[in-house]
Amino acid sequence: MDLTFLERGIIAALCIGMIAPLLGTLLAVRRSSIIADSLSHVTLTGLSAGVLIGGTFEFLPVHPLYTGFAFSLAGSLFIEKLRQEYASFQELAAPIILSAGIGLSAVFMSLAPSGQNEWYDYLFGSIVSVGEGDLLFILVTFLVSVVLFIVFFKELVFVSFDQEGAAVSGIHMKTINFLFSFLTALVISMSMKVVGILLVGALIALPASAALQLAKSFRALVLWSIIIGEAAVISGVIGSYHLSLATGGSIVVSAALILGAVLLWKPLVRIFSRRNPL
Repeated sequence: MDLTFLERGIIAALCIGMIAPLLGTLLAVRRSSIIADSLSHVTLTGLSAGVLIGGTFEFLPVHPLYTGFAFSLAGSLFIEKLRQEYASFQELAAPIILSAGIGLSAVFMSLAPSGQNEWYDYLFGSIVSVGEGDLLFILVTFLVSVVLFIVFFKELVFVSFDQEGAAVSGIHMKTINFLFSFLTALVISMSMKVVGILLVGALIALPASAALQLAKSFRALVLWSIIIGEAAVISGVIGSYHLSLATGGSIVVSAALILGAVLLWKPLVRIFSRRNPL
């Protein structure tokens, strides 16, 4: 079945709009949302390394999405290792990885024989640039992520809320922490084509932040995050297509506007309730 570039972009965006906020809820509960930003820069390192290798050695069929995922997974594992090494200063792990990722990315990008437009699409996203191979990668990673979330959802939630209690109950912490790392790497890698490397962390964090203001239970938090994520993705894609804007920027601005509306709405509801008590 042949799909147009717009259809490929919309399908990819809808997949990302569901899975990124779902991961965001778990990272928010773990108070680890900054990790997504750090890993996005590590993913950019892998992406630029893939472009550099593919451009230098043309006989090697290197796809930047795959090298980006490999670097993201390695970076997430390294973050977990650093969190163990700096047990009393775990917040240092993310900035260490972020700084190293930015530095290596700058070096690889300066060496890679690639045009400015290609880097712009990777940094800020573009539904037009989603090819058939990109869509296949996104669909496969989306299905893998959904299956892992369904199978290990209880363990992921338990560890997110109470790591010590989860360890005492017999949950294998190394396995679940690796699963967190693997899922984060998958989500960031699959999002880079549509949302962009620099903005994927915002799509992970903003819907969850808005949902925290609305939800009264964890199930409601997950549901609201997905709804807000999809609303931001759909409105962002439509706006970017008709206004010729960067897709990732439009999606993130939509998510930020939704968060702003939620933050303004709650005080108004309280004021109205006080003036009109039942």
